[in-house]
Amino acid sequence: MMRQIFSTFGAVALCASVGMPKTALAESQQGSEQGVVVELYTSQGCVSCPPADKLMAKLATTPGVIGLSLHVDYWDYIGWTDTFGQPAFTDRQKAYAKAAGEKMIYTPQMIVAGGARVAGNQPEEVAKALAAVKPSPVVLNLTRQGDDLLISASAAQALPGTVSVHLVHYTDQALVDIDRGENAGLKVAYHNIVTSWQTLGTWAGAEPLKMQAPAGEGPVVVLLQAGPGPGQVIAAARLK
Repeated sequence: MMRQIFSTFGAVALCASVGMPKTALAESQQGSEQGVVVELYTSQGCVSCPPADKLMAKLATTPGVIGLSLHVDYWDYIGWTDTFGQPAFTDRQKAYAKAAGEKMIYTPQMIVAGGARVAGNQPEEVAKALAAVKPSPVVLNLTRQGDDLLISASAAQALPGTVSVHLVHYTDQALVDIDRGENAGLKVAYHNIVTSWQTLGTWAGAEPLKMQAPAGEGPVVVLLQAGPGPGQVIAAARLK
């Protein structure tokens, strides 16, 4: 494990630098919206993470972007247990590293659409990665029906292979007082905090996708991700 420390990018001017990704957020008649997923691997116990957490605050409101904060648990030993940390998120970051042939994981790290990997707090690099994402060949829609989430998708062209269907729940925001560890004394605002992540099944793309799952409460995101890996996020949609 390692961490890389970067200075804060003045005023975190992400909105100006990012603009609208090519796969701009498309609102369907059902109210769900497609966008490019940016995963932030972060920790309340990491001294270099607060600037990246501020960047996520910008991503959370950037059109065309679905930002997700995944709190890892491997910095808990230095004096502060991350209140949102989950071993499963550490495992997901390790899987990305393995797929990329890397031996170390670190925070903060952003992964754009399951591909581009950005270390630390680098708004310009995130903007470049977002601009490079190609339009999705998939139309993905989410609707709520009572307590259920209905997932439907269709592909305009053949997919690169079978994709996994992931269901993610997150909390919009939370303010945390950190009492110990490297960030002791800080009050940090976190955004789009992932609370659960589960794999629902797979989809080959030849026939339309129809799935149903418990909707739960709060915002939900569904990702279609190539594997093994994890690999490229072929499509993602959010329903608030």
